[in-house]
Amino acid sequence: RSFTFDYVFPSNTEQEEVFQECASPLIDKLVEGYNATLLAYGQTGSGKTYSMGTALDDSNIPPEHQGIIPRAIRKLFADLHERKEKNPSYQFEVYVSFLELYNEDLIDLLNPQSRENNKKGKNDLIIREDTNGQIHWAGVKEVKVSDPDELLGQLQKGSLCRTVASTDMNMVSSRSHAIFSVILKQTRIEITSKFHFVDLAGSERLKRTNDIGDRAKERIAINGGLLALGNLISVLGDESRNVAHIPYRDSKLTRLLQDSLGGNSQTLMLACVSPADSNFMETLNTLKYANRARNIKNKVSINE
Repeated sequence: RSFTFDYVFPSNTEQEEVFQECASPLIDKLVEGYNATLLAYGQTGSGKTYSMGTALDDSNIPPEHQGIIPRAIRKLFADLHERKEKNPSYQFEVYVSFLELYNEDLIDLLNPQSRENNKKGKNDLIIREDTNGQIHWAGVKEVKVSDPDELLGQLQKGSLCRTVASTDMNMVSSRSHAIFSVILKQTRIEITSKFHFVDLAGSERLKRTNDIGDRAKERIAINGGLLALGNLISVLGDESRNVAHIPYRDSKLTRLLQDSLGGNSQTLMLACVSPADSNFMETLNTLKYANRARNIKNKVSINE
């Protein structure tokens, strides 16, 4: 089978190389005022959370193993301070938000009350669309941060609240989709741009993970969201399509990613695959998925 991708990294690639090649240009776009999205997709245990750098405790990770997010954040602040040195009147503010989509419920990982409210059936997080067709998440806590360490501290705080569990395929399997967003407001020039780092839960068949009870319910919700995402990518990526209806509303996951897929965002899909032959079918599915996603045309513009 042959597939066409923009970048291919073998298993022994260093994290720094992956960052410099494919993620670093997205930070440049963010500073220019464009929205950016980095989407990690693949089967459970294939290295999405490792590549993204959303693992729980960053302090124990040697620098060379740090993922894309910590590197991106350091580059972002370095670039912003460089701009300020050249132009002292340049002003910016950086905010972060961290959402989890668990069993089709939205949970704000930076707001401790959010999970409790959810259990009581009071969910105050709403996905809204403005008149320009841009997606807004109402009720999400945005925390202002002033340096890379503070920002990564928020990432760690949110990661500790994220739902993980042990399955037969993975000791710390993410049981939810997570979207970590960095919002850059450049105040003098009135530009607000967002970078969404999306760590999807892994795709997997129930009989291989041996999920039962709550685990099985989570898995069904995960697979439901991923199926809707797959259908959306098929519709958007099919060049011969002439369908008027695009199924963004089929799940909350596709609704959250509406700007990232076919909307106003520069998007990179990071497809993680396992080299083991026992995972052949999942690997093939991931490659087909990513190959289709490559045909999607987004319409990007500076957010003034």
